[in-house]
Amino acid sequence: MTTAETSPSPTASGVRTEEETAARVKALEAMLIEKGVMSTDAIDRLAEIYENEVGPHLGARVTARAWSDPAFKERLLANATQACAELGVGGLQGEDMVVVEDTDTVHNVIVCTLCSCYPWPVLGLPPNWYKAPAYRSRMVRQPRAMLREDFGYEVPDSTEVRVWDSSSELRYWVLPQRPAGTEGMSEEELAELVTRDSLIGVGSVLHPGGQRP
Repeated sequence: MTTAETSPSPTASGVRTEEETAARVKALEAMLIEKGVMSTDAIDRLAEIYENEVGPHLGARVTARAWSDPAFKERLLANATQACAELGVGGLQGEDMVVVEDTDTVHNVIVCTLCSCYPWPVLGLPPNWYKAPAYRSRMVRQPRAMLREDFGYEVPDSTEVRVWDSSSELRYWVLPQRPAGTEGMSEEELAELVTRDSLIGVGSVLHPGGQRP
């Protein structure tokens, strides 16, 4: 579902700092181990999965393939879940993914107004600010202002901003535009230019040399 463009920042309104979150995670981990719910090995395996086997690096790989292969891009936009599966990407929270494409005239942003629905296989776990009420409410009402004020991302007035509301049934993510000056780059090199924030729509891809536009 998409909303038309129509105030606190995602770092405020009760969102915990990284230190607070880390402390809570450690406390929860200790409790789970003490109660026998999970073992240390099981927790380490989960951490390994989300660090190495799912996450933004997979979304970057899919994006790089779409930039390089027009036929794959067409399949990705038609059925993201199936296209990602071609590259071995998929799984929990990625059963029904939809990719929306940025163009010269349209910029897309992803939100979940109900909770924190998010395509885990291609983006990993959602960042803290994505789950915050401030982001979930204001991005729908004032996307252009929030992108500028809270993420430092300026969308030209001539570009339409579309906000897509993810749910447990459909999980959206963005196919950003391929940056200029990347002709002749390999898929591996292109993937290095893709940022997590560009796949959510709150930031840009990198340009060759690792610079933001």
